[in-house]
Amino acid sequence: MIRLATIGTSAITERFADAVAHSDGIRIDVTYSRDAERGRAFAERIGAPRASDDLDALLHSGEIDAVYVGSPNGAHAAQAQAAVDAGVHVFLEKPATPTAAEFEALVASARARGVVVFEGMRNVFDPGMVKVAELLPAAGRVRLVSFGQSQYSARYDLVLRGETPNIFDPALAGGALFDLGVYPLSAAIHLFGAPASVSGSTVTIATGADGAGAAVLTYPDLVAQVSFSKIGFSHRPNEIQGELGTIEIDEITAPRVVTLTLRGGERTEHRIDGADNNMVYEARRFAELVRGADPTSDQDRTIAVLRAVEAIRGTAR
Repeated sequence: MIRLATIGTSAITERFADAVAHSDGIRIDVTYSRDAERGRAFAERIGAPRASDDLDALLHSGEIDAVYVGSPNGAHAAQAQAAVDAGVHVFLEKPATPTAAEFEALVASARARGVVVFEGMRNVFDPGMVKVAELLPAAGRVRLVSFGQSQYSARYDLVLRGETPNIFDPALAGGALFDLGVYPLSAAIHLFGAPASVSGSTVTIATGADGAGAAVLTYPDLVAQVSFSKIGFSHRPNEIQGELGTIEIDEITAPRVVTLTLRGGERTEHRIDGADNNMVYEARRFAELVRGADPTSDQDRTIAVLRAVEAIRGTAR
């Protein structure tokens, strides 16, 4: 049994706890929060046996095998490094770290210590994405891809009132690109590999963070367009256009309807029977890695996505 601790008391950490509860061979034994009272309340809410407000003591206690890092993005690298140094496996909530260099350093340290560092990117492990990959040959040579994730954030209302919530705080690596843009970026890179070049533009909001944006990923024989927003919303389908057919995907974060339309007009709709909380698939993948599966492909994808994020930020106007 993999004994897990959680860092953070946010809604996403609670959702992860639910995913763990539906996964075999892994359990949450303790929650960590700097605020002892908040930590105890969170532990009670998710059914964890105990809470801790001393991270260093927890990591060196010998009572946990792995830690889930669900703190604000800007805290990920330091907390993950502390865990690796203590010989503890690390599950990082996306985005893994603010920069590719930070994640690469974590991977190198983890390999030296014999532990795993992993970023949870729920859509790439979802059975709907597995179906998309299965349908790619039928679409023929892929030429154009259009993926997006736009979801209005209620916390943007706080920004409009002059506040700076964590998710829109650039000092904490907040913004739409890191919160939502990494989903379509990860899907594209998962399916087609690292791009030859990346360029993009973002919309800067009052806090200094990006609220929306778009990017172009260029490959030798195809182009992928990626869009993201936390200050607007969209329900348009995602598309993969091949020379023989087009694949439509209803939701890039959790594909549940995947449709292949061939050039001659034949249309096949695939409905995916996936979990309501698709974090369960990344939790199960992490358990596989802790038990000895090779994490290299997962880590390489994370590095490629973070490099794409850096390229978008570097070219944004």
